[in-house]
Amino acid sequence: MTDDQAFDHRSFLKTVSTMPGVYRMIDSQQKVIYVGKAKNLKNRLASYFRKSGLSTKTLSLVKNIHRIEVINTRTESEALLLENDLIKNLNPRYNILFRDDKSYPYICLTNHKFPRLKVYRGKTDSRKGTFFGPFPSAGSIRHTINHVQRIFQLRNCEDSTMKNRSRACLQYQINRCTGPCVGHTDEQSYQKQIEQARLFLRGESDMLINQQVELMEQYSQQLDFEGAARIRDKIEMLRRATEKQYVTGFSTDIDILACEVQQDVCCIQLFMIRNGTSLGNKPFINRVKLDASSAELIETFIIQHYSRHPIPNEIIVSHELPNRALLLRTLSQLSNTKVRLSSAVREKRRHALESALNNAKQALESYLLSASHLNKRFQSLIEELQLDRAPERIECFDISHTMGESTRASCVVFGQEGAIKSEYRSYNIKDIQGGDDYAAMRQVLERRYSKRQHSAELLPDLVFIDGGKGQLRSALEVFESLNLFTTKHNLRVLGISKGPKRKSGYEEIIDENYAVLPIKMDSPALLLIQQIRDEAHRFAITGHRRARAKKRNTSRLEQIIGIGAKKRQLLLNKFGGLQGVQGAGIEELMQIKGINRETAQVIYDTFHG
Repeated sequence: MTDDQAFDHRSFLKTVSTMPGVYRMIDSQQKVIYVGKAKNLKNRLASYFRKSGLSTKTLSLVKNIHRIEVINTRTESEALLLENDLIKNLNPRYNILFRDDKSYPYICLTNHKFPRLKVYRGKTDSRKGTFFGPFPSAGSIRHTINHVQRIFQLRNCEDSTMKNRSRACLQYQINRCTGPCVGHTDEQSYQKQIEQARLFLRGESDMLINQQVELMEQYSQQLDFEGAARIRDKIEMLRRATEKQYVTGFSTDIDILACEVQQDVCCIQLFMIRNGTSLGNKPFINRVKLDASSAELIETFIIQHYSRHPIPNEIIVSHELPNRALLLRTLSQLSNTKVRLSSAVREKRRHALESALNNAKQALESYLLSASHLNKRFQSLIEELQLDRAPERIECFDISHTMGESTRASCVVFGQEGAIKSEYRSYNIKDIQGGDDYAAMRQVLERRYSKRQHSAELLPDLVFIDGGKGQLRSALEVFESLNLFTTKHNLRVLGISKGPKRKSGYEEIIDENYAVLPIKMDSPALLLIQQIRDEAHRFAITGHRRARAKKRNTSRLEQIIGIGAKKRQLLLNKFGGLQGVQGAGIEELMQIKGINRETAQVIYDTFHG
């Protein structure tokens, strides 16, 4: 059935207004498959039926349209909120829904003679106690509660348990509770601990530490050295806990959102900061069903998330948002306060944003390598490569160098459970002409398999060579010379070429006969091959950079323009040597007198470029 037969879009568009509103696309089974909003409904809907310029995913959506329903709204903000409600209620196939069904947890100090510490979900009520949070995840709240119990020794047992207890529990024995249930502490002393805990949870640790220092001095003047030692230990625990949680330079409530997209999967990483204290982070991972930029994904997340969760004073995002003004109006409408929304940030905020971006990337990479997805991809690999069974061991090789300098080869190992990092190996390639990738590939394979050539159990089931026909030919020559195909009859060796477009998703998989295998772009098998190849590439580059840095280390600071003998000495003294300078961040480098941000960036790039 053609698009025109399935849906007469020309006649439909004649009836659509130019007002703001929401549209619902419905398939032949009367299911809503997509919900969208528009400032101008007529123009937005007409864009779906252009003769050219539509992506494959959008064409797939349009092909399934049986009819379209529209709802006009007075403003674009109303359309945005209505779209969000419809997506949550209908969960259309082509929309992204960042699910977060649970409300965020709070720490609650109950209204009791001896308040208890507990995790609380739901609507806060001052009649039930004092609430701190919300926290983005159960892990972050457990971490905080652990600190509070260890430092302030507050009870966490139910009121009924406390009422009926006749002897102190294990928490008292391990110094996590002062034992109010059996009279080991009085109400006045316990309340002092509660007030200190409140200061800590509100992010006022500096005030609390100053109070404890004064108290320690009082004990010392009274010659109560045992009491002074207890306060000293508490101060040390407070400082350690504060160092882990305190985010320097922030005094307001801030959320940081960073987006990373790989292989049609996106991760939105949320960092929450309240009163200068980091409450932790939480990743939201979802598959991208229609072509969408990182900025558009962040916009979708913002309206879905903050329509049901508290809105902070400031939101920092990793990408510039095309509909920033609309989002600001909508957020201010939801919170009844002015909200700041920014992407171009400096200094402390930029450092926090970079941290969120790194966490988003790591979370997404971990997700893509998770076992639940690997199983599906291994099954697809069997079908695409026509294997008898799923390979138990896969090895992939890559070569990395800079114009022939410090050539390194990597071997990464994957099993059905994912990456086996303990089996990774990095090889220093020697005695070849610089830049000869074919010779480098022959050398690493000979070194890898010459001691394994007589045992099928030591050989992998599948070997990937990162490269085209030339690298694959070199690999096959080594395998033939070592008689590996005789030792293991079902051994497969395949090349991974970047393809004519040299883009991710357009790779060509080359078999032992130098023929390109017809694997579809969206095949789970190709995604698995990409992951393995990318990991080999990462490991090779890491080894190469380390070897190159080691070779150049003796004079790297001397090569930096603008860094003379005096500044070099200051850097080495401050960070304890060249390795310390290499591990320093830009903000730390700027603490050296005479080094501005531009110079600090040059130093950082010299060691990490």
